[in-house]
Amino acid sequence: MIIAVFPGQGSQSPGFLAPWLALDGAPDRVAAYSEWAGVDLAAAGTEWDADRIRDTQVAQPLIVAASLLSWNALPDVDRIAGVAGHSVGEFAAAAAAGILSEEDALRLVGIRGRAMAEAAASEQTGMSAVIGGDEASIVARLEELDLTPANYNGGGQLVAAGALGALQALAAEPPAGTRVIPLQVAGAFHTRYMAPAVETLRAAAAEVAASDPRVTVWSNRDGGRAASGSAFVDLLVDQVASPVRWDLCMASFAEAGVTGLVELSPAGTLTGLAKRALRGVPAVAVKTPDELAAVAALTGDSA
Repeated sequence: MIIAVFPGQGSQSPGFLAPWLALDGAPDRVAAYSEWAGVDLAAAGTEWDADRIRDTQVAQPLIVAASLLSWNALPDVDRIAGVAGHSVGEFAAAAAAGILSEEDALRLVGIRGRAMAEAAASEQTGMSAVIGGDEASIVARLEELDLTPANYNGGGQLVAAGALGALQALAAEPPAGTRVIPLQVAGAFHTRYMAPAVETLRAAAAEVAASDPRVTVWSNRDGGRAASGSAFVDLLVDQVASPVRWDLCMASFAEAGVTGLVELSPAGTLTGLAKRALRGVPAVAVKTPDELAAVAALTGDSA
């Protein structure tokens, strides 16, 4: 079983979209994505600096647009048997699976990005990666500091989120055997601080028609398979203020018998986690069109 995965916020880098815009039809497709999302994605992905594309309301649609651009360029896409996205990557996964149209996915992610940026601006919060250590001990320490384990990424990585002062206290006295790395994000995503954004996105999603998926889709909520398109959209909405359980997604991939994993642009983070959690499973990070040949080899071998 070949699975395609779609990355989340923080995977973008300045200029990463440029090689994709050289593909036939790509400039027109990105122009449409830009109109739907309300962001100049061509400029963001080729000209804007790291600080500017770190902005939540820019980063989210930019990542989803890049993922869909690379998805549409994949060879043998009919050999992809399942999809999953990390955080905002779930919108790209929903479009790839046929649950949402690309237009609806980009419109919703534009609304999501703006709503989360607004929620983040209301309080001084942030996120920090906690690398290594014992998970139970880490979670206990976070509870002491009133922090939330926002991303369970697997492979020995958990992301804490909450008030900046509490994150500073975590860094000053980290759990045994861990490193704490502050993340360059605008706020405590996937926590209670994002509750206002949930309601904004829920209202927008109520106006969207969802279809049942064409392939298996796993949810960040609990690593489970989506029962229907409408159920997956409900999970997309709630996920804004709920922890990302990517560790459970990867466990589900293993249980399903994954034989290969393809990460769409801007790729690298999820294949890195997979190499630690899904040992022996071939993984291709599609960072530029140059990696498409490697995808063809992977999917061809699975026939």
